[in-house]
Amino acid sequence: MASIQASVKNKVRETTGRMVEINVDERLILPFGNLKVIVQNYNSILTLSHLYRSSDALLVHENDAVHKICAKLMNIKQISFSDINQVLAHQLGSVFQPTYSAEGSFHYRRNPLGDLMENLVPHPEFKMLGVRNIPQMSENSLAYSTFTWAGLLKHLRQMLISNAKMEEGIDWQIRPPLPGLPSLSKMSLNKELHFNTSIANLLILRGKDVHSADLEGFKDPALYTSWLEPVNAFNVWRTQRAFSKYEKSAALVSNSQFLVKPLDMIVGKAWNMFASKAYVHQYTKFGIEEEDFLDSFALLEQVVASYCTL
Repeated sequence: MASIQASVKNKVRETTGRMVEINVDERLILPFGNLKVIVQNYNSILTLSHLYRSSDALLVHENDAVHKICAKLMNIKQISFSDINQVLAHQLGSVFQPTYSAEGSFHYRRNPLGDLMENLVPHPEFKMLGVRNIPQMSENSLAYSTFTWAGLLKHLRQMLISNAKMEEGIDWQIRPPLPGLPSLSKMSLNKELHFNTSIANLLILRGKDVHSADLEGFKDPALYTSWLEPVNAFNVWRTQRAFSKYEKSAALVSNSQFLVKPLDMIVGKAWNMFASKAYVHQYTKFGIEEEDFLDSFALLEQVVASYCTL
């Protein structure tokens, strides 16, 4: 289905002309890392490269991360696709449910997708967006839980900089790099990224006393790439209406290095197979040439390299 969507988007672009901009925020699900489908990495790089060309932004979810949320936070023993979709729906709802259009306004946003693009995609080379939510838990646990904005935002900030997908298991040892020292993210691709550098972040607060939340931790210049000022890199949306059954909740949509490691892994596995010509014939007989693979590799390797140099 994702491949069909990519093809349709390309046709729309060709038909309307390149002078006509289409605001598209495509939702993309990254496959399970241990899924035993031999050609899934081929499918991933071909689809993602086409979507990257035809979309203005990609809102990426990782199946592995969503599965862990179901198991660890929601306490689900037998996880079904319905459970996974429920978590995804919760994440999307926390972002796209109505919020006020400006500080002190009583009017809701009329164009949340356009506002999302304006806040998070300042450069067309960087289109990867990820979502983090806090809190997220089973209804049984929620009944015995209380939340403060200070606690929620402290955890959410650390989830961002340590690239944690959920609040359980956060690495609290990771800190922003000190001024004048090279970021770990600028090291070789062969070394695991530690601190997660951001281009831009959008914080969405919902619930009681939203205007009392202290947001200074997200305005720290050390969190962001040097070519964008924090005043332009960080934005906040708010509403006093609670989301779901949470008295207070926060969502963070981030354009950051969060996808570098899994994307580099997918490209690497696909390239190893392609180098030995494994299963390539299954694609060429349907009109996909080796040049199409090479174009996809080149684009995604450039995406990984660009995010690594933030």
